[in-house]
Amino acid sequence: MIDVIANRYAEALFQIGEEENKTDNLYNELKEVSSLMNTNKDLNNVMKSPLVSKKEKIQLIDTLFAGKVDNDLKNFLKILIEKGRITSINAIGETYKELLNEKNNILEGYVISAVPMNDEKIKELETELSKKYNKNVTLENKVDKSVLGGVLVRLGNTEIDGTIKTRLNGLKNQLSQVI
Repeated sequence: MIDVIANRYAEALFQIGEEENKTDNLYNELKEVSSLMNTNKDLNNVMKSPLVSKKEKIQLIDTLFAGKVDNDLKNFLKILIEKGRITSINAIGETYKELLNEKNNILEGYVISAVPMNDEKIKELETELSKKYNKNVTLENKVDKSVLGGVLVRLGNTEIDGTIKTRLNGLKNQLSQVI
């Protein structure tokens, strides 16, 4: 149910950004606000507390973000408080990012390797995958020593597994069937 809620609110904020040509700016500010709420335990506790009135929470938003975030985002945060949805801000931010990536034809993913990959290799892989998927692919390198060698690429729901670990497991299964 939270995903449905996050989708609706993210789409509403995204539409505002589209109308005023500031989708990137709204995303960056939303990300900062979300990060602040995650790292500042006091702020997080106040926003979650049923003992603090909605009016007090809205006043806090006005005070904290006066002149620091776009007025549309500030008003959006107030609506989230009014509707009791401020705790969904992380999910809203993630959904907003997906909408922004879709608009900009970007496909984000991870490349998992046994050792850190250099920027040149990552760029080569991004270029090849961009051609294959007809999108601007951006990859983040994650290190997992259990893959032994090769790479595992995750793009959304797609997984391209070229790891030695998977190949060895495949050989193991084939040998066990023969025996």
